[in-house]
Amino acid sequence: MTKKIFKSMLFVSMIVLFAGSGLIMGILYHYFGKQLAKELKTEAAYLAIAVEKEGMEAFDRLPPQTERVTYIDEDGTVLFDSVADEDNMDNHENRSEIQKALKTGSGTAVRRSDTLSEKTLYYAMKMADGKILRVSSVQYNIPGILGGMVQPILIILIFMVGLSALLAFRLSKKITEPVNALDLEHPEDNQVYDELTPLLSKISRQQKSLHREIEDARKQQEEFSLITENMEEGFLVIDKHTEVLSYNSSALKLLGDPKWPGRQSILTLNRSEEFQSIVEQVLEGRHAVKMMEFQERSCQIAANPVWQDKEVTGAVIIILDVTERMRGEQLRREFTANVSHELKTPLTSISGFAEIIKDGFVKPEDTKVFASRIFKEAQRLITLVNDVIKISQLDEGELAYQKEQVDLYQLSKEVLHRIEHSAKEKDIKLYLDGPHIQVSTVRMILDEVLFNLCENGLKYNKQGGSLTVTLKEEDNKVKISVEDTGIGIPEGEQSRVFERFYRVDKSHSKAIGGTGLGLSIVKHGCMYLGAKVDVESTPGVGSKFTITM
Repeated sequence: MTKKIFKSMLFVSMIVLFAGSGLIMGILYHYFGKQLAKELKTEAAYLAIAVEKEGMEAFDRLPPQTERVTYIDEDGTVLFDSVADEDNMDNHENRSEIQKALKTGSGTAVRRSDTLSEKTLYYAMKMADGKILRVSSVQYNIPGILGGMVQPILIILIFMVGLSALLAFRLSKKITEPVNALDLEHPEDNQVYDELTPLLSKISRQQKSLHREIEDARKQQEEFSLITENMEEGFLVIDKHTEVLSYNSSALKLLGDPKWPGRQSILTLNRSEEFQSIVEQVLEGRHAVKMMEFQERSCQIAANPVWQDKEVTGAVIIILDVTERMRGEQLRREFTANVSHELKTPLTSISGFAEIIKDGFVKPEDTKVFASRIFKEAQRLITLVNDVIKISQLDEGELAYQKEQVDLYQLSKEVLHRIEHSAKEKDIKLYLDGPHIQVSTVRMILDEVLFNLCENGLKYNKQGGSLTVTLKEEDNKVKISVEDTGIGIPEGEQSRVFERFYRVDKSHSKAIGGTGLGLSIVKHGCMYLGAKVDVESTPGVGSKFTITM
């Protein structure tokens, strides 16, 4: 009897142990899989917004810890990959997630990655321009995660098996004699242990209730931790003594101490007077909102007191990273100021000339001269307004042109023909080199981009210089280069020439005219076409702008 009870108890213990372990592993695997898919979808949505606004340049700002990102053309050509060299990657048109995305707008797939050689979860979404943005991450299985813990797990299992065997043996000896008289199939009908029945029933009920409460509490804690850890905003809960009761990793990153041990005063995270005043204010029962700088990041702190029985027992503090919003507002303010300035100049000239004519201070024979000046300033004003409209349309993605087959050689020839008269006035030679290359693109936008580059190269060129347009195919990509022999651009300013209204030589730029938006139109036009524009320049020698598409 003793042996049977011992074996049974030990067997049941082992079944529960391994079944519970397997169940937990299964739940974790399912949960992590769903969470990973959700995170990939969210990351893809945010990244899609950035790509639609900034184009391929958005990928240059990807943080190193970002999941693998792949940007794919409609035909399956890989345009960008954050892990592998896109030039060496196979066509992705036959990938299941890509096919689903092209048909339905999004698609997922799980398979072994040829690049990473690991089981990978893919999420692909179709963008407005028809291209596919795919985000992927390695999907680790639970045995793989636990693989590095084999030794401690084995030690624990051995200890638990030994402990189970010892307890089973001792208990079996104690209960052998009374149990022999029990009918285990009908415990309520037994008379031997009547005095134990109420106690056992009560204990059973209490254990069930306790387990339910513990499980409910555990689920609530897990849900709370899941929500806060997936917040981009910093989250902290403190008591009335400033001790941190709960926090998320975003709060520690924003406050500049990711390795903070926790369960300490919140003032150890940031010792500035501004932060201390916020904590003091909220613990006095007042709502606090303030802007602060953390690690060169602009953050908005919102603190709310927690009341209980008309007494402040703690506070909830939310930290919002508003750096990008502040930078965007600053750029908009600068753009508005520049536009206002550029509009004011021709309007002032037009108003002044018109006033002179109105007051009769102009001789009849000089009327045409003043009218010509008014017309010139009006044309400058119209050009500026048109350029601003073009940039706004390209920036907001409002244009909806259809792609067509374009002969780049013929298009370049037409552009050079349009500036031929201006080139003759400065004795500048125009050259076109390269084969007839057919590409599928938006002709109107590419024409505008190429014209602005050629016009810019002409304006800032030297008397008797040259301007060369070169076409070539390289590594399955088409490159259009516009090279001049002009004044050149200093190395320190080459990264800023595509900014709106930015002029390298402001005095020279004013002399030759222009709105200061030509190269900005080039940049946004290339972004719309899915192309990239680069600049190489040497002061006094010339500049070379290259479009890669």
